[in-house]
Amino acid sequence: MNIYLSAVIHIKENYVMDAIEILKKLVIETRKEKGCVQYELFEDYRNKGVFFIHENWETKEDLHNHQVSEHMLFFRERIASMLQNPNMVYVGNKIF
Repeated sequence: MNIYLSAVIHIKENYVMDAIEILKKLVIETRKEKGCVQYELFEDYRNKGVFFIHENWETKEDLHNHQVSEHMLFFRERIASMLQNPNMVYVGNKIF
């Protein structure tokens, strides 16, 4: 059963361009991972600096491996000082 995840990331206004570069690198590396079915980055067109990542993983193990990967740890370290608010992450199963 696939695992679906949506993350909402709020970036401080003066860090938006830097954050986009860090997010792009995260997406590029993550899409290479075993079990990654989908990994998409969006920016809210009404709220600059609000980003959404929508993910689809084949298994819980694949998601776990992603969460502890080098590029994910690097992302967390680099993005921490740029956050306006803590990230919101939703993990679920597809219903319909």
